[in-house]
Amino acid sequence: MELVVFGLNHKTAPLHIRERLALREEEQATLALQANELCCEEAFLLSTCNRVELYGALKEGATGEPAEQALSGLFAAHASLELSELTPHLYHYQGDEALLHLLRVASSLDSMVVGEPQILGQLKGAYERCRDEGATARLLSALMDQALSVAKRVRTHTEIGRSVVSISSVAVNLAEQIFEQLTESSVLLVGAGEMGELAAQHLLQAGVGRLFVANRSLERASSLAERLGGHPRDLTELPELLTSADIVITSTGAHGYLITKDLIAKRLKARKYRPLFLIDISVPRNIEPSVNELENVYVYDVDDLNEIASQNKASRAREANAAEEMVLEELKRLKGLQAKRELGPTLKAIREQVHELKRAELEWAAPRLAELTPEQQKLVEQLAERLSNKLLHGVMTGLKGYAERPERALAIEVAEQLFGLTPSSPSQQTPRGPRT
Repeated sequence: MELVVFGLNHKTAPLHIRERLALREEEQATLALQANELCCEEAFLLSTCNRVELYGALKEGATGEPAEQALSGLFAAHASLELSELTPHLYHYQGDEALLHLLRVASSLDSMVVGEPQILGQLKGAYERCRDEGATARLLSALMDQALSVAKRVRTHTEIGRSVVSISSVAVNLAEQIFEQLTESSVLLVGAGEMGELAAQHLLQAGVGRLFVANRSLERASSLAERLGGHPRDLTELPELLTSADIVITSTGAHGYLITKDLIAKRLKARKYRPLFLIDISVPRNIEPSVNELENVYVYDVDDLNEIASQNKASRAREANAAEEMVLEELKRLKGLQAKRELGPTLKAIREQVHELKRAELEWAAPRLAELTPEQQKLVEQLAERLSNKLLHGVMTGLKGYAERPERALAIEVAEQLFGLTPSSPSQQTPRGPRT
């Protein structure tokens, strides 16, 4: 059996295609079992706002192209799309490529917001739902264990998840731009999806005044409202809630628009045309896109938020590149200092040797210069000093020119040989630092 990954994501498919293919939790195992009837020995389906993917183990004898065609037909039938509409957005990996893709998805390296923590839980939940329905077996179980282990190591030993700009934090930033005081704003959370709950938590942390939670199940609304410190409401109260809410987050599994342009338009007068900020985190979307055409109404779907998050990521990348340049400049400076430290003992030894030769020669000449006047003797000493300094200047300048060149060590060796220096010479005992 060979691992196969088949599907689409935010890189290959726009939102209007992804939402056609999006799967409810109860549909994931159903589609996986259908894939097993076609070409897979075992399979599970992952469906998030950014991707719909099948992970499967091909049956013995199943080959790439026929399997791809079978799965394309399965996906197209579920999405009620023509193959010609869907296939340009699909990708198909097998073997090592498929395993690499699974590991990258689990580690959040393939996410639109790299480092976001939700994908691992979504992947694990999708696998477990299909496993419980008998769609997966030994091979995918072992591969999932590997993927979870790799993702854990990535989280533990890197800072990939540090300061991640999530769509939830982007939603808060946008709300702060629209409303002067979040403390005077109220939030309506429609549905009980994980991403919606995270967005609501971010807004609560930012200081919003009140939170209402509306759901088809009042029991689920009450449970979530209690956890968040909000007020539960039945979904039938949605029109009245839209009159009072300032920020609305939709995060449901519903197919079709819960909030339409007509519904909002009828509430504008009662709202006294106060700004209304709608965040649609659902895939399929719960808010009719044309709502955005109404005055003082702002609608952002998951792709809008992801695009802003990606722009923030690009901004951080630019800052990181600038910091990298600074690091490289500092590294170059430190390497220059290290090179000079390595040259230092040799330069000092040459200087000392030349001055010692000058002193010795002046001592040799002293008896022979006894008949000279003091002024003449001083002139001879100055001549010797100038000659030795001129000699040193040429040697020192030439040797320093090799400070940051790869031939530095050879230049030092040649200079030491020319001047008869040895490592045992007293002037060579200055310790050298480690090489950079």
